[in-house]
Amino acid sequence: MSRSDLAKVVAESHDAVDAFVKGDPEPLKELYSQRDDVTIANPFGPPSRGWANAAETMDRAATNFREGEAIGFERISDYATADLAYIVGIEQFRSKLGGADSITGFSLRVTTVFRREAEDWKIVHRHADPITTSRSTESLSSGG
Repeated sequence: MSRSDLAKVVAESHDAVDAFVKGDPEPLKELYSQRDDVTIANPFGPPSRGWANAAETMDRAATNFREGEAIGFERISDYATADLAYIVGIEQFRSKLGGADSITGFSLRVTTVFRREAEDWKIVHRHADPITTSRSTESLSSGG
């Protein structure tokens, strides 16, 4: 993957998550591979595997957002080969969450893995969670 190819697919994924926090999962789903080995893990439930499960997870997760926008993308690391690439970063958003009437800012720690499929780059894994600062060991216990 050339640096320009990586930049293009990353920009497309940023646009897709911007739509996602407005409640629209379709642009993100369009970037996903539709193969059985795709995975997604988000803050709203356990990881999902396979295209049908991943699509359902994205549909369900997008219902938690309204009137949002992506406001920043901090790249921590990236790496690319001819057929596989990943990005690790922090993504910042503003959105109405759940049934809230006001817009709230939040950040997600995100890892996205891309794979070349034919002439296109597709997402094969995306993991997003709200852990963006150091945490205590106690936070790992069910009571933390």
